[in-house]
Amino acid sequence: MKVENHIIEILQLYEYAMAIGKSLDYKESCDLFLKLILKRKNLNAAWILETDESRLKSTYSVPLGKEIKLKYDHGITELLDKMGDSNIFDANETIASIAPIAIEDGKTAIFNLKEQGLLFLYSKKDNLTTKDLTQLEPVVNKFSINLKACKAFKEQEQLLHNLEIQNQELSDYAHMVSHDLKSPLRSIDTLTAWLKEDYSDQLDTSGKKQIDTIRGSVEKMDTLINGILDYSTIGKDQPESYKVDLNVLLKDVLKMIEIPDHVSIKLPELPSVFGDKYRLQQLFQNLLSNAIKYNDKADGHIEVGFEDKQPFWEFYIKDNGKGIDAVYFNKIFKAFEKLENNRESSGIGLSIVKKIVDLYGGKIWLTSELGKGTTFFFTLKKQLDGAA
Repeated sequence: MKVENHIIEILQLYEYAMAIGKSLDYKESCDLFLKLILKRKNLNAAWILETDESRLKSTYSVPLGKEIKLKYDHGITELLDKMGDSNIFDANETIASIAPIAIEDGKTAIFNLKEQGLLFLYSKKDNLTTKDLTQLEPVVNKFSINLKACKAFKEQEQLLHNLEIQNQELSDYAHMVSHDLKSPLRSIDTLTAWLKEDYSDQLDTSGKKQIDTIRGSVEKMDTLINGILDYSTIGKDQPESYKVDLNVLLKDVLKMIEIPDHVSIKLPELPSVFGDKYRLQQLFQNLLSNAIKYNDKADGHIEVGFEDKQPFWEFYIKDNGKGIDAVYFNKIFKAFEKLENNRESSGIGLSIVKKIVDLYGGKIWLTSELGKGTTFFFTLKKQLDGAA
């Protein structure tokens, strides 16, 4: 008979342990574990009270009872001083005062869940023993760790939810501001164009120059607004991914950017990658435009290339332009950072590039030598799951 009882106890412990960790929802986790204990031990109630320096607050009870929010009194303090890691007490008035349900006679086992509070198990039939405490302590400790994980998961979920709301608000704000800003910009551009055309014979060289300056500033602001919109939308929604032939994509990119006669671009036979055509187009277009824009050589050379770096493709765009001082290598990937006051530059291009590379799980870096040129390197996964 003793062997049979021992086997039953081992099976119960295994069952308790298996009930822990099946869920990261606080209530569901409590239900799975505590309802099982009540059933197997033939107990009547279980509840958890969280503690701080001066208060007790109920976070769970089965059966469902009243909410408990109260300050420590002398009786509660004395009770907790006696309990240690776990203890059994007669169901007295003090315990009744911190129970969510009506407590009469019987026994109450209290377990210290550390920062997760106190666990109470109640029996009307006086069938809680020190042997029960010894058996339950290991699984209760494991249960306490699981509750901590549940709270951390809940906090993380709430944080992510708040971030989603804030990101949506920022995106909406960016679109609203861009619309409100573009409307007067269009009016200014139109009015200055009319002024230059209608009063051309009345404006001297200085007046025409001032109008051109205004229109140039309008164009710069428009470029900046478009850049902010592009930056704010990257990563907002996971783009659809499909196989993109980079040879076709680069031909389209080169048709969209202005290439001066003194600049030549060398393209190899490129691989196909998985991603969104629009995002990949932004990536290559920004890097190639920068290579052209900041090339000060009479004979400008730009080279696009790649290497197979399992499970990535490692691409590079190399130029023989002005070069970048090493102290700016990290700075240039931040939004609104510009090395030169160029009205055609928004200061967002490279930050967009980095955001796109990050979106696809890659990395971007550069090497450069002042006066000799710059090479930007970036990696793209061959498959979005990282497989070769």
